[in-house]
Amino acid sequence: MPDQPTLSPVPERPRAPATASARVVPAALSGPTRWTEPVFILGCPRSGTTLLTLMLSSHPRLAIPPETRFLVPIWRQRLRFGDLRDGDNRARLAAEIVARKGRKFNHLRVDREQVRQAVIDGDPTIGSAFGAVYRTYAQKHGKPRWGDKQPTYFRNIDMLRTMWPEAQFVHLVRDGRDCVASLKRMKWFTRGHIAATAIWVHSIDCGTRAARRLPDRSFVEVRYEDLVQDYPTVLRGLCDFLGEEFSEDMLRPQKLAKQLPRRQRKKWHWRTATYIGPRRVGTYGELLTDRELALVERVAGSRLRAHGYEVPEQVGHVPATDLARYRLAITSLRLRTWVLATADRLSAKLRGPVVDRG
Repeated sequence: MPDQPTLSPVPERPRAPATASARVVPAALSGPTRWTEPVFILGCPRSGTTLLTLMLSSHPRLAIPPETRFLVPIWRQRLRFGDLRDGDNRARLAAEIVARKGRKFNHLRVDREQVRQAVIDGDPTIGSAFGAVYRTYAQKHGKPRWGDKQPTYFRNIDMLRTMWPEAQFVHLVRDGRDCVASLKRMKWFTRGHIAATAIWVHSIDCGTRAARRLPDRSFVEVRYEDLVQDYPTVLRGLCDFLGEEFSEDMLRPQKLAKQLPRRQRKKWHWRTATYIGPRRVGTYGELLTDRELALVERVAGSRLRAHGYEVPEQVGHVPATDLARYRLAITSLRLRTWVLATADRLSAKLRGPVVDRG
């Protein structure tokens, strides 16, 4: 981690984070091990998870689809499908997975009937049903290994490990100030900079806990800034972590970027099809107001420093009302995550096996 700079009593607003070496967890880079377990990509929204997904999915062995919205909601509703040893129940579950509304199943671009039948014919667990979907996607692309990307999976790591105990997780971390600035610009994010700050802090805290609890070969953390500044080196490290041979195809994700769902490609992720580089690093200085920046640096400063980002020792004034709203937002996020995780653990124990047997 770079040394903290010497700052004047009234520091100028920084325009870019510190440059640091790639933060792929060193203990994880000890050589290939597994070759078939799923890979999950997660991080605060607007951290670059789509770019990383395109890079990894360009690997000849890895198939990671665009974001869908069926796994977590259906997991939480799974008890209404009853005993999955009953074929009729599996058929109802399959119909829910391939539903046209609200699930974004169409992002997979696979045959619905083929997936439906794979779920019905599969092992009678919810993990096997989900696994059948992703295996069908991987088979369509001629690849033996699948993964999934959802930024907010940082809240669902334990749930995912219940179904895939040997899964591997890649946590992408971006400077929280840039994340907040980017979220502000998204029309779909209407909750404001205080909520955006709380989401970033919560994602970092969840990742820190996972890094402490999970085996070295299960969890790795990468900085977005290192990825875009030296992606060949970072991707080689990730391949080592994943137990895969590095492929030069990963350096050319633009082809896959052009295949993203049209709305994502045109509105939110258009840069992934044209440019990979540090151009968007440190742009928060142009996008955040003094008040917004002061809040992020006040409540997230220690976490930013821990991940190698420069933060002034003296930050701007933060109104008490902003701090109160932030505390309410972060407390709400933590409580909701805890309640859902506790419910997940209890229901998994009480309702029989959920692990993917595929």
